[in-house]
Parts: sequence; structure tokens; C-alpha cells
Amino acid sequence: MTNEHGRGSVMDHDVPEPPVARILPRARIHHHDVVQDPYEWMRNSEDPAVAEYVRAENEYCRARTAHLRTLRTTLFEEIRSHVQETDMSVPVRVDGYWYFGRTVEGRQYGMQCRIPVRSDDDWDPPVVDPSSVPGSLPGEEIIFDANAEAEGHDFFRLGGMDVSRDGRRMLYGVDVTGNERYDFRVRDLTTGEDLPDRLTSLGGACLTPDGRWVFTVEVDDAWRPCAIWRHRVGTDQSADVEVYRERDERFWISVGMSFDESLIVISVDSKTTSEMWTLDVHDPQGEFEVFIPRREGIEYSVGFSTLEGAGDSGEDVPIAVVYHNVVNPNFEFDVVDLRSHRPPYSLGEGIVVAQGSPYGCEKGDAVIPGASALPAGTSYDDPRNPAVLRGARGLTLDGMSVRRDYVVMAYRAQGLPHMAVISKREAVEDYRAGRPWGFREVVVPELTNDDMAEDEGRLYSVGMSGNPSYDAPRVRYSFTSLTRPGELHEYDPVGGEDRLLKCAEVPGGFDPRNYAERRVWITARDGERIPLSLAWRRDLLSGGRRPDGSAAPMFITGYGAYEISSDPGFSTARLNFLDRGVLYAVAHVRGGGEMGRAWYEQGRRLSKKHTFEDFVDVTEGLQRQGWGTPATTVANGGSAGGLLMGAVANMAPSLYAGIEADVPFVDALTSILDPSLPLTVTEWDEWGDPLHDEEVYRYMKSYSPYENVPRTPDEARHFPRILVTTSMNDTRVLVVEPLKWVASLQAVGVDAIERIEVEAGHGGASGRYRQWEDLAFENAWCLDVMGITR
Repeated sequence: MTNEHGRGSVMDHDVPEPPVARILPRARIHHHDVVQDPYEWMRNSEDPAVAEYVRAENEYCRARTAHLRTLRTTLFEEIRSHVQETDMSVPVRVDGYWYFGRTVEGRQYGMQCRIPVRSDDDWDPPVVDPSSVPGSLPGEEIIFDANAEAEGHDFFRLGGMDVSRDGRRMLYGVDVTGNERYDFRVRDLTTGEDLPDRLTSLGGACLTPDGRWVFTVEVDDAWRPCAIWRHRVGTDQSADVEVYRERDERFWISVGMSFDESLIVISVDSKTTSEMWTLDVHDPQGEFEVFIPRREGIEYSVGFSTLEGAGDSGEDVPIAVVYHNVVNPNFEFDVVDLRSHRPPYSLGEGIVVAQGSPYGCEKGDAVIPGASALPAGTSYDDPRNPAVLRGARGLTLDGMSVRRDYVVMAYRAQGLPHMAVISKREAVEDYRAGRPWGFREVVVPELTNDDMAEDEGRLYSVGMSGNPSYDAPRVRYSFTSLTRPGELHEYDPVGGEDRLLKCAEVPGGFDPRNYAERRVWITARDGERIPLSLAWRRDLLSGGRRPDGSAAPMFITGYGAYEISSDPGFSTARLNFLDRGVLYAVAHVRGGGEMGRAWYEQGRRLSKKHTFEDFVDVTEGLQRQGWGTPATTVANGGSAGGLLMGAVANMAPSLYAGIEADVPFVDALTSILDPSLPLTVTEWDEWGDPLHDEEVYRYMKSYSPYENVPRTPDEARHFPRILVTTSMNDTRVLVVEPLKWVASLQAVGVDAIERIEVEAGHGGASGRYRQWEDLAFENAWCLDVMGITR
């Protein structure tokens, strides 16, 4: 028996039968709606029956993919051949040391090292031979070797690292289960020994610059960071003192140091509202004070710095750079003169340096009447903005950093991240003159012989990287694209010199000129233009077609949630596809942040279906234009992107030959109805509150994948093949969700398999070789669905 795509179903005589999950109906009753859930019993992960079902599903997956063993090995070796296994990062100066990371061939994890600076004005990173033996250089210390720390653990993840200003004490956290709760220790770097302090089961922590205090983050039973505690180094955790507790379950909290290390900062955030509390670092036992009281629906953050010589008499001006959306939904930057303003501060004080576009935003009319009804991609021009921002489409501001010698502004426009720089001297002159600041966009030169047409635009990601010091005279930034390996640059805002510090080495004969990438736009059913990023190998594809004129196999991926942008970035594993003539596509659907706040608002809550419709529409649009064909199109998404995968499989199964869903959020309604589950209450701002709002309940039920699976074998015939990956210790998307979804799909004959990690969390396995093995497995399955077997 075959389905409409011509692929064999699980009913073929030579294919093993999937496990048969027992049916034990449990009623879910909300808003007078009674739902009998046959697989809710799987929620009890301690039930031996669940363990047996997991074992059976893993065994079924192994049997169904046994024929891919040779291809998996080939793909793994390809990935490995393109990685410089023994390598190091460019050293970064922090206080009196240059810090850098090393990786060594054959070792799963990296190690952190440092070398003392040569002098106070030493800002040129030392040249270190990556092939040298770690710890062998004059003055080099290995301050943390994750390979040694991971011994005896199947899973290992470093959860943060802080070093005191004098370089003597280091705070570090580790997770050895994958549940994202970290145990922190304090290490004496002069002896290499850990102090007696054991700070367990935390969401995070930070060390004060003097190395005497640790502020820790408590996590509640719903995995919400809910309280901050003060710990004196050298004492027992039982003596710690609570300094802040957030009672509103919609909010989560974090703690850290301000950039200039003058303040300890508690950040309190929901999906739509934020607040900051601060404490002078010299008074760690004092009381935190709110910087600006929270206002529902208002987000803000604050950075502190100085405009040297900006006063009327040439004196230094202490400033706060306030980033907020009190008026403009796509945010603005205000520079506040702290000499003339006193706490408590108000949002909107100071001088506006830049502001985003209000077009398409729910509250856009407060900026420009009628703005909310216009497309997010409408060109925006405001005379107060720096010239570099004028005329931008989908303009939103991401951050501004003021250093001793320069100011950097990060923003998004045309669906891509951008970065602009101005020297401090020029910024001070513009500030004193009351005119727009003369930022210049940082642009990386194109590769020679790049035949991309100008009107197609460039695909890239650019942003600040490795700039921990206020005094560094040059700004470091990273650059990458779908086909161009990561580069670390150093730019001099005064002289204009751009120096390449490091380009990721990709051995194995890789040449970026063999590959092409393009931004295309496809109009969705409601008229909004959706951006896509495409990449392919030039000698194997042209315009989405093979040399014989047939449409290329296509791998299309998307996310579309939490205002997270799927920006272009290089991946050696992607070469598995490109080098076999597969078109790689990224759909920048609504719900993400690619085109600013409007993009997010139009893909959440009661507008969530735009996310799924966008993905379906761009897939169909690419296929209609000859870039792909349903018979060889595979879709992919993870977590909230896994929800996207489940939804589009139900909405448009005929467009896809296969769907890979990683740690998929496919039982969304059940989870968001239960406030006792991890993160549920904080998620109501994202999805809506179906527990108390019947309209939200009905809306979520109409798209949640588990609620809408095929009900009959005839419906299953039209369904694509499904691969699910998940983890037993996942605390973000509980393993019960994909377990239930796959069981329901298999019950009606859908060709669905799942691979379940028993020693990992939401991010999958730890260790780079194990991660490459997982990628090779997933890529082999996708290629097999496309009909590519070697």
C-alpha cells in the first residue's frame, strides 16, 4: 500500500509494525468542551509502561532507519571533514587577561584558557598557534576543561562562567542531566581547587567583581526563575539571604552586572513587560531599588556610560541609554543626562537618538495615524533618525552600546540584522549640536567573483561579538551567511580600518564561491510579503532546477515564535544537503522578529495561524515558481517550530513528502491549559490564556497538532512521512507531547517514527561528536525521503 506521494506506508509487508500504544481515555473538560485523550497516561514518565513504550518506539525507529546506516556514516564523516577539530577562538581581553577557548581533535568539549596581558595599553590579541598543546604557551592557564569535568556523565553543559576582577576566583555552573538546572561552584584559580561552596539546582548566578559575593536565581516547580538570593563566598548555601521575589507568575527574573560593573542588576520580564532593579556593587548587602516601575505592556532596558567632554564647559556627562517602547512599538533609544535627571526616572526622558517603524504594529497609530493598517514592510522615514535608518523597511531597534571611543547601534531592516558605528568624538559633537547622530553602517566586502545581481540583495548576519571592555579602542563584530563561514572583524570607528581577525576554517575542499544564496519574497494569502532565504550549490542547481530541467529537492525550515529571528548563519551540516543538489530554504514567517514588532504581533495569540499559513503559502509559492516539487520537499522545525510542523502537516499535507519535527510543541492546548506545568503561565502572553478565555481555547484547539491529527486511514494516506526527535529530560517541551502525537499518528497509519534521547534535554545530546551523529541521522532521513540515497 502506498500513499499519494508514492511512498511506502507502514502497512507494506516488508516494513516492521509500529508499537501499539495502549488506549486509556482521560477526560479534559474546559469551557463545556469534553475531550477524551487516549494517551494522556504517557505524562507519568515514572510509569514502567511509559519506559517500555519509549523503548519500543526507539527500537522501531532503529529498525525503520537501519538501511540508512551507510549514508549516516558518510554524512557524519562529511560533517567532520569540514570542521577544524583542533582550533581556538580569538583571545578577548577582560581586565588583566586575554581569554580564549580551545578545541582538540577527538575531544567532545572545549576548554577555556587565558594569558596575562602584556601592559595596560595592550589591545592587540596575542597570536596563538591553535595546534600548540593547551597550557604550553608562556603564562597560559587552562582555567576550565569541560572534558575533564564531564567525565562520568552522559550529558554535560556549562551554564555560565564569571571571573573576579583580579582573576583569582571563578564562578561556574554545570548541568549533567539536561533539565537546565545548574549546580554552581567557586574555583580558586591560583590553586585550581574548588571552594566548599555548593550552590545547587539554580537557574543562573553571577559573581561580584571583588569575588566575595554570588547572586543566585531560584527556579520554582514550574521552572520559572522566581527569586534572587545573596550568597557570601565561603559560607553554606543554607545561610543565603533572599533579596527579591517575583510573585506574578507571568514574569521571570535574572541577575547580572551592569556593563561598567558599577551596579548589580535584577531584570524582571514577561513577554510584554519589563522592569529593572539596581544595587550599588559596593553595597552588596543593601536594598535593591527599582529604576523605572513596570507598566503593563511596556518593555525597557538601561545601560550606563559617559559622554566624555560633552558638557558646556567640556566636562564629562554621565548618561543612561534607555531602550523602550512606551511610545514607539518598535522601540527608541533615549540618552538621559544623569546630571539633570534624578530617580525615579520616567520613560521618554532625554534626547531621542533613534526610533523604529510603527507600520503594521498594533499600537502604531499612536506614532502615525493609520500606521497599524499598513504592511510591516512599508518604508519609514523620520527626520530625527540617523540617515542610515531613513527609508528602512521593517525597522526595529535592537540595542545601543556606548564605549570610551565609539558608539554602536544594532537594528533590523529589510528582514536582516544591521550594525552601525560612530566615533565617540563625532557622537559628542552631534549630541551637543542637537542633530541626528552620524552613524555609518558596517558593511563587509563581498567575495570576489560573486555574480549575485544587485537587486537580489545580500544575506548575512552581523553584530557585536567579544567586546567586554569599555576601554577597547576598536569594535569587534561577527559576520556570517548561509554559505559564508563565520568571520570575526575588528573595526576602527576613527580611522575606518576593518581588519579580519579570524575566518572559520572549513577544510575538506570547501570554497564559498561554489555556492549561491538569495533573498526572495512571496506574497501570503492576506497580501503580506514574506521573506525567504535560499541557498544552493551553483554547479548543481540554477534557478531551483537541476541541469536536466527538473525541480530540485527542497529542504525548508522555519520557526515563527517569540519574536525570534531565523537569521542567516553558516552550518557545515547544511553542506550534506547543498552538495547533493538540495535547495535549502528558510521561511521567515510571522511570529518571529525578522520584520520588527509587527511581524511578531501578527503571528501570536489570536493571530497565530498567520505563522502556519505563511509557511504553507511560501512553500506552495516556491514550488509554483519551479524551485521545488511536493514529491521531494521536506520541512523542518524545532520546539515552537515543531508546532509549526505539526500544523502545516494538518493544513497542507500534499505539499510535503516528509516533515522533521524536533522537540515539537505539538500538544500546545493541553500544556497551556495547565498552569502547574513548566513555563505555562509565562506563555499566556505568547499564545493567549485558554484556561480563562473561551475564544482563545477554541482558537488554539483549531490549530494544535495533537487536536487535529488524521482520524481515519484514508486521511492518513495523504499525510507526509514524519520524523520526531525528543528528549526525556526536556523541561520546555515535555516528552509527553511528541509521544502522544506520534502514537496518534501511528494509530491511523501515518508513517511516523520518533527518536527519543534518554540522557538529554531540550537542546539534545551534549558533546560535539554526538551532536554530529544526531545531525547525520536526521539529514540521512531527510535525504532518503527526497530519494537521495548516497
